Amino acid sequence: MSNLAPIALFVYNRPEHTRRTLQALKQNTRAPESILFIFSDGPKTAADTASVNEVRSIIKTTSGFKSLEIIERKTNDGLANSIIGGVSTLIVKYGKVIVFEDDLISSPHTLHYFNDALVRYETEEKVMHIGAYMYPILTEHIPETFFYRAASSWGWATWARAWSHFEPNIDQLIQQFDYQKIHEFSIEGKMNFWKQIQEFKRGKNNSWAIRWYASIFLNEGLTLNPACSLIQNIGHDGTGIHSGINTMYDVSINPKKITFFPDQIQENKVAYQALKYFFENRKGTLWKRIIRFLRNKANSKKLYFWTS
Repeated sequence: MSNLAPIALFVYNRPEHTRRTLQALKQNTRAPESILFIFSDGPKTAADTASVNEVRSIIKTTSGFKSLEIIERKTNDGLANSIIGGVSTLIVKYGKVIVFEDDLISSPHTLHYFNDALVRYETEEKVMHIGAYMYPILTEHIPETFFYRAASSWGWATWARAWSHFEPNIDQLIQQFDYQKIHEFSIEGKMNFWKQIQEFKRGKNNSWAIRWYASIFLNEGLTLNPACSLIQNIGHDGTGIHSGINTMYDVSINPKKITFFPDQIQENKVAYQALKYFFENRKGTLWKRIIRFLRNKANSKKLYFWTS
């Protein structure tokens, strides 16, 4: 059995995104040593059948990994249930897992970063999540990797010991928050994390990721992150489950191998301030917001026309 963490890739009905994600993933330096599990969700409606089948044709030709196992669902579990179920299954067998979705372009060194960090912090109870994406923040005075409270879902890894704290029940999570915790959880009100919790409660989203971050936060856990992103999300074109059309989260992928990991297990204050500043200013001026709204509305109409 490989000592490297297995990779779980979750795909659905986006053939071109899936193809690009796999192409980048197989170019990782540790891909030939890694086991890849691809979870293919079943079509939600008859209209999705053709695109789901096209994705399945693509993943069946995948090569470049130590081994490949494809899990095809006959019914539609939805993204949240697919990820929770798939991660839980692999965690039981391997004790750790690396997770990708079908719209993530990775650096050739992303798998190296994940596996190095999984080994380094394996017994550090406070470290619960390793993220590979980083927002386009100002990186001056920020080390190559750092600890932070929130968890990014765009390429991540964890251990069985941390995943055991995952609480999927939204009511169980909400009752543990008070005003101060809500303030800290939402980065002093600068990011809509608490709004995502409320929207899940009202049935307006089905995010597994916000429940995972809440589980980490309530257990006083930390996440490891790169200062310069190892992932680019290509799903902000209106095709994603929870993503609209925007460019505010676009980044340049770090081409270098990560060599520094912090010894002190505590949140990096400089990085936290940089992230808080980004969240507060990410939408730009009122004029820029109006332009983006009108552009998104126009692009949404085009997308509807193309897919209807």
